[in-house]
Amino acid sequence: MNRWRVFGRYLIPAVIFFALIGFFVRSLHLEDPEHNPSEIPSPLLGRAAPIFRLAQVEDRSRTISNQDFAGQVYVLNVWGTWCAGCRQEHQTLLQIAQDQSHAVPIIGLNWKDDFNLAARWLAELGNPYAATGFDPDGRAGIDWGVYGAPETFLVDAKGIVRFKHIAPMTLDVWQREFLPRIRQLQAGGSS
Repeated sequence: MNRWRVFGRYLIPAVIFFALIGFFVRSLHLEDPEHNPSEIPSPLLGRAAPIFRLAQVEDRSRTISNQDFAGQVYVLNVWGTWCAGCRQEHQTLLQIAQDQSHAVPIIGLNWKDDFNLAARWLAELGNPYAATGFDPDGRAGIDWGVYGAPETFLVDAKGIVRFKHIAPMTLDVWQREFLPRIRQLQAGGSS
């Protein structure tokens, strides 16, 4: 009887513990080197991009809408002056905007920010955006499923969201993740 008591007291909990470890490893896909558990999938992928109409940071008397870019592939970059990652990626966005080989407009979505700070940021640091919408209360960001800034979306010519990147944009990410998709979309394919 003592052996069964020891068995039940120590071995059964150990078996359950190791089974749970196996379950967690499997659920995190740690055996799959291509899977990144820190990536948050977007519910918008493969769906129509949310429509917005916002005042422009560059000129408050004008508005910007993603419908202004209907029929063309574009990138939407969510940023704020309060965002350290946005400052980190800004120089990269300027380089991308100057490179005409991709010919894709970058739309800015200034998210939960102060208008004057945003306008000063673009005036002082340079403006990589074809236009920037001012979203002070974050409603447009909510429609886009924004979790934080920076986030960057790729939208095809039909207005369908094809890719989302969460983190500061780098030239490596641009060349590896965005450019191949942009070329495919511009050639008439879907990403």
